[in-house]
Order: sequence, then C-alpha cells, then structure tokens
Amino acid sequence: MHILFLTQILPYPPDSGPKVKTWHVIKFLSQRGHKITLVAFVRPEEEQHVESVRKVCFQVHTITIKRSRLSDIVYLIRSQFSRRPFLVERDDNRAMRSLVSRIVESESVDVIHADQLTMTQFALPFINKDGKKPALVFDAHNAVWTIVERMNKTLPLYYRIPLVFEAGRIKEYEARIVREFDSTLAVTEPDLRALVEALQEYCPDYPVANAPITVIPIAVDTRQFLPVARRADSLKVLTMGTLYYPPNADGIRWFFREVFPLICREIPQTKLTIVGKNPPKDFLQFAQESQGSIVVTGYVPDLDPYFAESCLMVIPVWAGGGMRVRILEAFTRGMPVVTTTVGLEGIQAKPGSDVLVADTPVEFANAVVELLMDRELQARLSLNGRRLAEEKYDWQVVLSRLEDVYQRLRKTGLETTFMG
Repeated sequence: MHILFLTQILPYPPDSGPKVKTWHVIKFLSQRGHKITLVAFVRPEEEQHVESVRKVCFQVHTITIKRSRLSDIVYLIRSQFSRRPFLVERDDNRAMRSLVSRIVESESVDVIHADQLTMTQFALPFINKDGKKPALVFDAHNAVWTIVERMNKTLPLYYRIPLVFEAGRIKEYEARIVREFDSTLAVTEPDLRALVEALQEYCPDYPVANAPITVIPIAVDTRQFLPVARRADSLKVLTMGTLYYPPNADGIRWFFREVFPLICREIPQTKLTIVGKNPPKDFLQFAQESQGSIVVTGYVPDLDPYFAESCLMVIPVWAGGGMRVRILEAFTRGMPVVTTTVGLEGIQAKPGSDVLVADTPVEFANAVVELLMDRELQARLSLNGRRLAEEKYDWQVVLSRLEDVYQRLRKTGLETTFMG
C-alpha cells in the first residue's frame, strides 16, 4: 500500500518519546513492503537528518517551521475565535496543506497516516488520481485532552480557567477526528477510554461500541539497545526527558525540590544527573546552588555513559498521557526504575518486581534510598525490566498489530472498490 505519512516533527534521530514511536512505525511499515511517502515539519537544526529518513521511505517532503513565544500568543488568541485547540491552530500551515493536496491528487495514495493530533487537519478527505478516497489513520500518541486536564490541577489559579476551555476544545476535536477517521491508534487502555469518553460526550449518536480504536503500545528496539554495565558502587541518580515539554519539566522539578533533599539527608553522597534538551532556567539555577550534587547536562547524543555511571533512574510524572518511553528505554538498558503511578500508566510492569512506584515525596525518597542501598533489589529490577521489554515492548513484537490494522483497511478498500 502507498501510505502518505504526516508528522509534526522529523522522526530522526529517535531521541525523544514521540520520535522513538514514529521511527519504529515507519521502519516497520517499510519492512512490510508498504511504500512510505513522509511529509514532515522540520526545524532548521533537523535538516541534517533528512537523508537518514530517506533510507527507509519512498519519498520525503519537508516544510520548515520556526516557533516563537510571540507567534504562540497570536495563535492562542486566534484559537479563542476559531474555537479550535491552540495546538491545532498553531500547526495549521498553508504550505503543508498545499503539499498534502498535491501529493494526494497526483499520486495513488491508499492511506493517509496522521501522526499525532495536530497533523489530522491535513488529512481531511481527498479524492486521489484513481478516483478513490484514501483511508485515514489517526495515530494518537496521547489522549491530549487528559494531559491538559492533569496539568491544570498543578498550575496557579490564573492559568486554570483558560486551560479548562482548552481541554474542552481538545476533547471535542479529538472526538470529531476519531469519528471521521477510518482507524485510530491509541498507545494505552487509559487513552482508549479517554477517547471513548470524548466520543460519548461530543458525538452521542456515534456507535461507541464499534469505534475503530486499536491499542498498540509504544515499542523500543531491544536488539539495538542492550543492558549496560553499571558501576557497582554508584550513588548517582539519573533522570531524563524533553525538558521543554511541561509535564516532563514539572515532574523533574518536583523531584529535585521535594524528593532529592530527603534522599540526601539519608545518603549525603547522592548525586543527581538531569539529561534533556532545553532545560528551564530554574533547573540551571538549582544545579548551580546545589554545590555539585545536581548536574544538568542539556541534550546529549549518547545516553549509555550516563546509564553506566548511574545506580538507578527516576521518572517522576504527574501529568501527561500515553506511555513513558523513558521507562521502556531504561528497561532495555537494565536500569532499575522508580516512577509514579501516572508514570507507569500503559506499561504492564509489576510494582515491586519490575519497577518501584511511589506517589508522595517521602515514599519516593524512601524507594530511591532503598534501591541505592540494596544491590540485590537493583539486580532483580534490572533483570525483570529487561525481560519485560523483550517480551512485550520490542518493536518487532508490538507492531505486528499495526499490520492487522492495515490489512483491514486494505480489505475494506477492496470491498468498496468492488461494490462501487
């Protein structure tokens, strides 16, 4: 099948959760014999990676964009009048619309695969050159309305009223997309339930029981990323994430302000390493005032040295949706993990056996201290986490479900053609 794959970010290198997910999906579909035409927004610094993506795609087209706080304010105001979500308003782009339209109208496109919510606006019904309407697939990395709703609970009061309206707009938009698309991919059961809830609220006449939503977890490459040899005497704690993404930054901020001091009371030699792109200013300030106990690295191209120098990894998450790829990546490297209940959502790991889970500062600190001091517990979590990643989250295993979705679309398309 010829798949027109629309992404809001170039999925290479796969160094963040969304990129990891999208990169494996594209590789899998290509290996299964599908012809991929990728259309992606790119930032200027990403242009150097386009050729790497071309190696697995039939064609690659890019639209360069730049973001700024000033333009975001304009889009935020505009969204109040259009009643479309801010994220959709921000990513609307005339050049992208023209490019997608030209490809569909000039080539035989069987499926338009919209990766993440904001790209669905470019996949509205077209008729391709063969007179057929391409099937539409919505790849929902998250139920976005739940992310905004969760974030709202942690913010000052003056942010909450605007975000309540934004969450409602996103929820309505997601319901409409699920209703109009031929297939929707969710990464967790909670996300599936959230999308169904949106349908029930905004599309009450829709037959929810027959909603074409398939749960396909995010996958990792357990053959490429192997367990690291961690230092046996390490007292370093590692955390990482895309730090300009508010749910990631807020969780890590909670950890180094409220949890890490409790850990240091018990084990003063403990060090914290924070890895991630575009750290907020308060991260750098806090590290500077920590007298060397906290290090903020910014973006690093190779994580293995940081895994090898660390005893364990913490994934403190209070908002967000979908799955935490950081946890899966830690499992593949054989890293013991401490996270929150929200952080573990969508991952079939057993607390106490595969991972430690805690939700208050004291409980989280106690879990980290216990793990720092107990090498047998470290070894057990390391072994079990790695086994879980291999058995349930390797991309070759997980994405076989995606081929089933595409075969159903192929069958439906053939039946429609025959009946027509």
